Amino acid sequence: MGNIATVVGALTAGILGGALFAAALVARPPLMMPNTTAMQPGSQTVVAPPAPGGVVTGPSGPAAVVPPMPKPGAAQLPGSAGAPEIKVRQSAEGLTPLAQPRIETPIPARGPALVKYEVETHEVTALLDDGVSYTYWTFGNTVPGPMLRVRQGDTVELTLKNAPDSKVSHSIDLHAVTGPGGGAKATQLAPGESATIRFKALNPGVYVYHCATPLVPHHIASGMYGLIVVEPPEGLPPVDHEFYVMQGDFYLEGDREEKGLHDFAMKDMTDEHASHIVFNGSVGSLTGQNALKAKVGEKVRIFFGVGGPNITSSFHVIGEIFDEVYPEGATGPTQKNVQTTLVPAGGATIVEFTADYPGTYVLVDHSLGRMTKGAVGMLDVEGPANNEVFQVLQSPGHASPGH
Repeated sequence: MGNIATVVGALTAGILGGALFAAALVARPPLMMPNTTAMQPGSQTVVAPPAPGGVVTGPSGPAAVVPPMPKPGAAQLPGSAGAPEIKVRQSAEGLTPLAQPRIETPIPARGPALVKYEVETHEVTALLDDGVSYTYWTFGNTVPGPMLRVRQGDTVELTLKNAPDSKVSHSIDLHAVTGPGGGAKATQLAPGESATIRFKALNPGVYVYHCATPLVPHHIASGMYGLIVVEPPEGLPPVDHEFYVMQGDFYLEGDREEKGLHDFAMKDMTDEHASHIVFNGSVGSLTGQNALKAKVGEKVRIFFGVGGPNITSSFHVIGEIFDEVYPEGATGPTQKNVQTTLVPAGGATIVEFTADYPGTYVLVDHSLGRMTKGAVGMLDVEGPANNEVFQVLQSPGHASPGH
C-alpha cells in the first residue's frame, strides 16, 4: 500500500429506491414483519420496511436478517459541557489486507460435465488502506470472491453457505444463470444456513456474480462480488498468463485517511460519493510484491470486472494497447487495437496483449481522479529492451510515468 501514494503522486499532479427493487427481486413473497402495516392501493401490496436489525419472515420462516444500522467502528464519547463529542475509532493495528482471490486455470478439452462448487460467505475485518480497516462481507474471504470457471453446456451445482458467525443474511445472484434472480431467490440464507442450486451454463462469456440480499448495494459495496467464466466449447485461446482483477467502490464514514476501523456510510453510497475506488478490494492490492508479472514476448490475458455497486470503469493499461478486447465479456467477435475499454457496474470484459517491452505498466480507471482513491495496479514486465519498439533519444531524466 505504501507505493500507492508515490504512484498516484507521480501519475496525477437515491439508491434507497433500489431497496424496493431488491426486495422485489429476491424476497420471498409476501414478506412481513410483526407490527408492520400492509397497504393495498388497488391490487398492489406495499409492505413497510423492517426495522434495522430485524428478521424478515415469510410463510416458510426467516428470509433475511436486516443489517443493524449503524454498525459502530467508532464510539461516541460525551464531551464536557459545550464541547463536541469525542469519537474514538477502533484501532486497525495487527490487521492485514485480504488475500488475493483464487483464479481458476483454463479447462482442458472435454465434453459437457457436472461441475460442483461450494462457496461460503464470511464477514471479515481487514485493511482497506494503510492503517484504515473495514468489515468486508465476502464470498470466500476475498474481494473479489473466487473465480468460478466452467464450459458452455456444463451443468453447474453450486452450494452456498452463510457462516454461522455472520451477522446478516447473504445470497448469490450469478449473471450466468437463467432462472429467478439468477439464483438469488433460492439462496437467501440466514447465518448458519446453506442452499444448493443447479443450472445449465447456456451462454459463453464472463459474468459477474454478487450478493442480492436487501439492501443489495450495501452488500455489494462491502465486497460481495466475483466473476464466473463460461468458456465456449472449444475453450479460450492459450496465453502465457491469466490475471483476475475487479474494481469496486467503497463508502467509509468519516475522513478516508483517518486511521482505524470505519463503518459503512449509507448516505455516501446513495449519493454515489465513494471514499475508495480500488482493484481487488484494497488500496495497493496489485502493487509492490503483489504486482502482476510477465516477461517480454509473453501474451497476457486479464479477466476484468466491475462489482460496483455504482461506478463504471474506463479500464486502461498505461503504455500498452489491448490487442484484443472481448466487449462486455462476450466471447463473440473481439475488438482489436483498443486503448481503453468501458466496463459497466455489474459487467466484465477480457483484454489480451503481448508484452513487447520491459518496464512497469500501470492499470488504471482512466477517469484518473479515481487514482487518488486507490484505483491503481501494476504489471511488471522483465526482459531485454527492443529499440525498434521504443527508445529514448533524449530526456532530462525525470521519473514521472507520464500521466
